[in-house]
Formats: sequence, C-alpha cells, structure tokens
Amino acid sequence: MLIHKFKTTLCKCFRFFESHENIFLPLLSVTGFLILWELIPNLGLVKPLFTSSPSRIWIAAQWLWQNGLWHDIQVSGTAFSIGYLLAVFTAIPLGICLGWYKKLNGIFDPFISVLNATPRIAIFPILILWLGIGIESKIAVIFLGAVFPILINVVVSIKTIDQNLLKCARTFGANDYQILTTIAIPTSIPFIIAGMRLAVGRALVGVVVGEFVASNAGIGYMMRVASGSFQTDKVFVGLVILSGTGYILTELLKKLESRFERWRTNS
Repeated sequence: MLIHKFKTTLCKCFRFFESHENIFLPLLSVTGFLILWELIPNLGLVKPLFTSSPSRIWIAAQWLWQNGLWHDIQVSGTAFSIGYLLAVFTAIPLGICLGWYKKLNGIFDPFISVLNATPRIAIFPILILWLGIGIESKIAVIFLGAVFPILINVVVSIKTIDQNLLKCARTFGANDYQILTTIAIPTSIPFIIAGMRLAVGRALVGVVVGEFVASNAGIGYMMRVASGSFQTDKVFVGLVILSGTGYILTELLKKLESRFERWRTNS
C-alpha cells in the first residue's frame, strides 16, 4: 500500500514537472551552474581571482551598495533611458518615412549602412570632441547603438507589406495617410518591438563603452576601476546588473512582441 502511494506521488510529480518544464528546466540549469561556479574556486580548481564565486559576488554587492552603488545605477540608468527612448522615438517615424518613400530611402540608405557598420567605440572619441565628457556624449553613443536595429526593422516592415492589401485599399479610395494609419503602422508593430528588443543589448553596450572611456560614475566606471585593481568580485557585480537588466527588458519585450504577432500580414 505504501509503495503504491509512493509510485502514485512520484508519477504526479513527473507529470507536474513535464507540464511546467519551461519553468523548471531553466531554473534547474541556472541552479546547477551557480552550484558548480561556487564549488570550482572553493575546491581550488581555479583561482578566485579569475572566476570569483556567487558568494563572493554577493558580499561584494553588499559592500558596494553601502558605498555608492545606487548612485552608479542611477547614472547609468539615466543615460540608458534617455538614449534608448530617443532612439525609439526617432527610429519609428523615420523608419516609416524611409520605408514608404523609396527616393528618400535611396538618399539615406548609404549613411545608415555605414553608421550601422561602424563600431561605436570608434565613434566615441568624436562624440567626446563634439559633446564633451558629460552625460551628453554617453547618451549619444547609446542612441547610435540602439537606433539602427529599430530603424532597419521598421523600414523592412513597411517595404514588405502585402501589396495586395495596398492595392485593395487604393481601389476603395484610401489615401496614403489612411493606408499608413490602418495598414502600414499596425503591420509594422511586431517589427518595431523586435527592433526594440534587439536595441536593448546595443544600448547596454553603449553604456559600458561610454563609461569605460570617459566617466567618473556609473556601472561601467565602477567595473573599470575594479578591474584595474584586480577586484574580480566587483567586476562581476556590474556584469550581473547589466546582464540582468538586459535579460529582463528583453523578456518583457519578447512577451509584448508575441501579443502582436498576429498583426503581421503574413500570419
């Protein structure tokens, strides 16, 4: 009787795990990774100087929190938010115009291609020369990192609208404004969100580039100072903050994108 109950309970547990494996598998993999990461330096297999460990990072995070970490987060968060939002509100209308008007796209396309292919760290010295070493140059490099994924996605979305829909709309007497507001823009929303999702990582790279090169505050600055004095634990604190921010924002935008997926014309 007891064995039968145990088997029944075990089967229920397996069924529960299978039905929620999208939650449990990532949780187990992350937990296993953290345990392994903690054990390797503590067992002397690798020096803590090179890998640190979760417990050391936690202790370093507590120390940093009591010694100005929140200020660094505010500095980086402000630059990231302003640069990213400027990129969003610039790329969407510009992308719609470039996608809709072929001649305009032909004029701007070479500049967009060149700037998109240019490493941001190569542009940053010029931005410092133009804007100084304040927050303006950091916002500019974040903006340049984030604007192109959104812009290119919007242009592509407008260009790939089903031509049959456009012909049908024009047959019924719709003008360009009506077509844009009722067909083109709604269709491009999933592409816009996908571009915003890709832009998060680019914007965070801009934060690090800006604060590594010229700054006296921020997460990137804290990581640069810590790495210069071989304080690996503190470097990992900054890395966890940046990667955690990127992951959360990306997942939120991914969920938002899935809600609008049916708005694509090819769905």
